[in-house]
Amino acid sequence: MWSFANDPEFQPELDWIDTFVREEVQPLDYVLGSQWNIHDPEFERLVRPLQAQVKARGLWACHLGPELGGPGYGQLKLALMNEKFGMSRFGPIVFGAQAPDTGNSEILAHFATEEQKEKYLKPLLANEVVSCFSMTEPQGGADPLAFETSAVRDGDDWVINGEKWFASEADAAGFYIMMVVTDPEAASPYNRASMFIIDQGTPGLVNVRNYGFYGEPEDTHAHLRLTDVRVSASQMLGEPGQAFAIAQTRLGGGRMHHAMRTLAQATRAFEMTCERVVSRTTKGERLADKQLVQASIADTWVQLRQFRLLVLETAWMADQGKDWKALRKNVSAVKTVMPKVLNDVASRALHLHGALGLTHELPFAEWVINSFHVGLADGPTEVHQMVVAREVLKDVKPEPNMFPSYLRHDLAEQARVKFGITA
Repeated sequence: MWSFANDPEFQPELDWIDTFVREEVQPLDYVLGSQWNIHDPEFERLVRPLQAQVKARGLWACHLGPELGGPGYGQLKLALMNEKFGMSRFGPIVFGAQAPDTGNSEILAHFATEEQKEKYLKPLLANEVVSCFSMTEPQGGADPLAFETSAVRDGDDWVINGEKWFASEADAAGFYIMMVVTDPEAASPYNRASMFIIDQGTPGLVNVRNYGFYGEPEDTHAHLRLTDVRVSASQMLGEPGQAFAIAQTRLGGGRMHHAMRTLAQATRAFEMTCERVVSRTTKGERLADKQLVQASIADTWVQLRQFRLLVLETAWMADQGKDWKALRKNVSAVKTVMPKVLNDVASRALHLHGALGLTHELPFAEWVINSFHVGLADGPTEVHQMVVAREVLKDVKPEPNMFPSYLRHDLAEQARVKFGITA
């Protein structure tokens, strides 16, 4: 297991990230709009110089290993970094580790042809473009077996028709990676869909409407409609029928990166709460001296430590050579706990700030809403609870007899036989 001590040579980097994010990056959250709007002149003026500092320090795009063009820090160090830069809305993009580009760059690195890597992966890693991962659909949500958007082969092209739902950052994206049904009659339902890379501005691809939720500066989640969208066969990512395998390659890491950033957000809420309770006085004493407030602080600290250990353990296991498929139980456990932790911590923070906690001056109501967002993104909580239960129980053998094998009188008899006790 991990020793719980950071590498001595890496701790100064974490210390630098912490100071850099608090002093230089967090202020961006209050003066800029969507962090994916990379063509905003103010993004160029304010964000690009900070990205240059990160790159000069060797901390850029650390989600990719050296075999995929990254620095090779691994998931554990990435988690520790996210714990710092995830405290700012602009933190991930300043460090080249923003969703959905992290997951998209990972699957491009694994499955793209050399031509596709040159055209899409290279500019994506440089943050010259941002991308969109489009999987869910209006009628089926996140259930891939209910997808209806389909592609039909026409000579050297594929022609795509259908609708996609909640395609985040669709307007800002330079390209989409989209899951589309290409073989509806395949024997296995998991071999019916393929992935395509679709350029922004392709004829027939229309954004019906953008949706947003409380706390986001702009509405960025698109309802897309595709009408006779024609793409070249060379724009398929991977092999025909490989979409599910490709999606799982990105979703495991993506879920962990969500968790890392959620931990950071919840930790920031806790820091604010601690400052508030030692500063605010009511009925003759500090909030911090009231027993119910102390119980709330204690519960929050323990809850954060438990969640952090679960995240770091899973990240450590990934670094031991286990792929995301082998870690599905652990990743789903992280995903299951994540929304509750953020909801609990942000709700307590809101409550302990009183009426001020409800206002737009503080972020707690936004973070409560975000707890529902992270509970839905990359698969709803109920699905991940099911995965955890199945993985836990799959190797447990049933007891063939009427009563359990662990009844006290049976165990006592076995113990007497073992130790030769006849009385």
